[in-house]
Amino acid sequence: MEKNHKNTSIFTRFDLTTEEEEQGARKVSSDPLLQKVGSCVIEGDDDQIEQAVTEALQNKSPLVVTNEGLIAGMTEVSRLWAEGSYFLPQVILSSDAMVVGIKLCEQKLGHPMDKKAKVITHTAEGDIHDIGQVIVNALLSANGFEVINLGFDVPVDQVVSACITHQPIMLTGTALMTTTMSAFPRIAEKLIQENIHIPFVCGGGAVTEEYVTSFDLGIWGKEASQAPGMAEDVLKGLSWLELRQKWNG
Repeated sequence: MEKNHKNTSIFTRFDLTTEEEEQGARKVSSDPLLQKVGSCVIEGDDDQIEQAVTEALQNKSPLVVTNEGLIAGMTEVSRLWAEGSYFLPQVILSSDAMVVGIKLCEQKLGHPMDKKAKVITHTAEGDIHDIGQVIVNALLSANGFEVINLGFDVPVDQVVSACITHQPIMLTGTALMTTTMSAFPRIAEKLIQENIHIPFVCGGGAVTEEYVTSFDLGIWGKEASQAPGMAEDVLKGLSWLELRQKWNG
């Protein structure tokens, strides 16, 4: 005898249903063309991003496509990352799609996009866990900053030397282990000796607000998604101490 399965609500996993709803990306534009561009970034769709951007560029300026399509999409990726709905592979795919789109916009514009300012990023000496740094790099780039990526396991003196050479508006450091985050106050001390008083945003699994705010220049970065906002504040003229007061309370 065939059973009646019409009433299946008792078998529904409401926790999974809710999770799927929460993971849904928000619309980034009311314009269909820009929404398509943003969706390709959010989905990390390398195959469709070129077509979407090309179509949008037919009647929109490269700056509009960049800001209201590509960057808007990456901003939504940042939100999904911050709430735990997106993970590293998704963010990297989205970043790659965004880079493809920006190159097309630059070709249409006839020259590279103007960068707002330089930010140096690195993962602490002795530490190879650079996931946080990868996210920071993607989000800063998406928001128009030139990222000087020093990589992972970067010696203290190399970080200081890069700051002297590139003169960034901000430095970031990532550390997963308590044994490696001790590099941060040493970097800060050497920067001050060189009369470089830029904000030094430090974050990662082992890093705490109490630790970072115990030395000059240090600002605790709780989430990678905070990096673009902090860099924007520096552009507005906030000092490292003002940045600490705003973001670390």
